[in-house]
Amino acid sequence: MAVLRLAFMGSPDFAVPALAALIEAGHDIAAVYAQPPRPAGRGQREHPCPVHAAAVAQGLEVRSPANFKDPADQEAFAALELDAAVVVAYGLILPRPVLDAPRLGCLNIHASMLPRWRGAAPIQRAIMAGDQETGISIMQVAEGLDTGPVLAARSVPITGETMAEDLHDALAALGAEMIVDALNDLASGRAMATSQPEDGVTYARKLARDEGRIDWSRPAGEIERGVRALNPWPGVWFEHAGQRIKVLALADWSDDARHDAAPGTVLDDTLRIACGTGHVRPGRVQRAGKAAQSVEEFLRGYGLAAGERLD
Repeated sequence: MAVLRLAFMGSPDFAVPALAALIEAGHDIAAVYAQPPRPAGRGQREHPCPVHAAAVAQGLEVRSPANFKDPADQEAFAALELDAAVVVAYGLILPRPVLDAPRLGCLNIHASMLPRWRGAAPIQRAIMAGDQETGISIMQVAEGLDTGPVLAARSVPITGETMAEDLHDALAALGAEMIVDALNDLASGRAMATSQPEDGVTYARKLARDEGRIDWSRPAGEIERGVRALNPWPGVWFEHAGQRIKVLALADWSDDARHDAAPGTVLDDTLRIACGTGHVRPGRVQRAGKAAQSVEEFLRGYGLAAGERLD
């Protein structure tokens, strides 16, 4: 296995396993690029992103340019004299001078089977759409949004039990494994890049904070997929009497159950709730400032009677 001089470019938790895998494989990480520290928490103290923190723990140099438009940042990147750069959910668009600087180019770990779900939130969008599979694509970075040729791809199933958090972790581990193999193939000349087809392109737009608000007029199955896709962030919730109540998981749901109640109506004392078609019943919920609890515990301390209508 060839030892390559690399830059690693990533920011969130999803990218950390890949950085660890490259270090373990013995590659020379010349620099790590990550989003700048940002204010967080009650005191609004600046906190480094997960990749930044992981890199510092390994004694690696971390760079956080605001963007790569500044020629000085581009020149500093080129001066690293890299074999390749690995990009994982970095959060910045890389201009052509950066893409051309490494000898073998820039490789991206993307959490979908391209060209489906290009963009910012492929894991959540795949679950929300009811896809039966997703996966990891290793591609060469091009100037378009996730449009580069694919070097390797492996799929994983999405079932009716798949939660976004679990899928996130599984794909992060798979991407870390695949990038080591892809770099070996690229360095040895065995890599075969395949252009993405024009058919089947979809875009995974960035998640918005208010997407988690339940629209009871939607079908039960759509709400159920939202619960699995949008926890832990931005979370899924409804409001009652001015209180926001998060739905962390469902106990059961049905698209086929028939009722005459308006969407959002509480159907019985187990908290079955009418949807546009069918019903859902929360299984685990959380009130603002309270610990998560089962729906049975919630109902003992918070009255929601049959016949009440939720917003």
